[in-house]
Amino acid sequence: MDKKCIRNNIGLFLLYCCRVSVKNMKYPRYITKEQIELLEYEVLSQDFYIRLTRELLEYCEEIEELIIARKNRFINLSRTVKGDKIYVLQSDDDGFYHIAEHNWHNGNFLLVFRDLNTVQFIEFMCELFKTDHFQIHYINELLEMENASFRFTENNNYGINVFPIDDLEDKIDEAPHPNIRFLVKRMEKAFTDTDYSLVLLSSASIFETMAKDIIGLDTIQDETLGSFFKRFEKDSSLPKELLAYILETYNERSVEPLAGHGSTKMPTINKEQATSIKELTKAFVRIEYTLRMEKNQP
Repeated sequence: MDKKCIRNNIGLFLLYCCRVSVKNMKYPRYITKEQIELLEYEVLSQDFYIRLTRELLEYCEEIEELIIARKNRFINLSRTVKGDKIYVLQSDDDGFYHIAEHNWHNGNFLLVFRDLNTVQFIEFMCELFKTDHFQIHYINELLEMENASFRFTENNNYGINVFPIDDLEDKIDEAPHPNIRFLVKRMEKAFTDTDYSLVLLSSASIFETMAKDIIGLDTIQDETLGSFFKRFEKDSSLPKELLAYILETYNERSVEPLAGHGSTKMPTINKEQATSIKELTKAFVRIEYTLRMEKNQP
């Protein structure tokens, strides 16, 4: 399936894409339906989740006799937020746990944050705030470093504020972890303004940002997608046909007039092509992160 085939059969292909969908939370406790829609493309980095995991791990291992029980509680809380089955911890007749039980909990605990999408993470964090495992001001400082477009609040209940995309305009391009939600908004605006070359450029930026997040290595953060695409192919959950489309789209940015570089020639992308680029880009982001979470399932 090459890029032209995908673009010429956009309806059928998006129908295929919809088979892989993000599980939306039907009854959120700390976030509104409107906020869920605003955060559809909000992505937090692996480094952010790893930091929180390590800090929660430190708490779990404070008292040796409570390690497995504490890990079990956080695993089940994370699974409850996600809508998965809980794991009932059972000891032997003497009150001890088999080594396999410890190994299972050691592995699954490391996924309590990384196995959640952004909305589920927010719900999970609010539960942890209630039990004082994290402080809001500290997490908000990390979200500031992440260039996230929301912050946690505590009024009568825990919740979040979602910033308008325009508030991020001045600092988003300089951020070490670009906000995919902002890049999607930029792509949508470019389409509305009939700036179809910018649609292509925004699409390429989204794919590069997503690839860097999926790989999660500091050594590639200042590199272009073309230079580390082989590694992205290895780490990505997307089928090879979709990865080929991403690479072609990224390479097309370099030759399309006014798509990120000056040119005396007129752009060649028309509205139909720009529509395909825009919708496929959003679909691929949803699929990548959904498949990644499913792949983490034990």
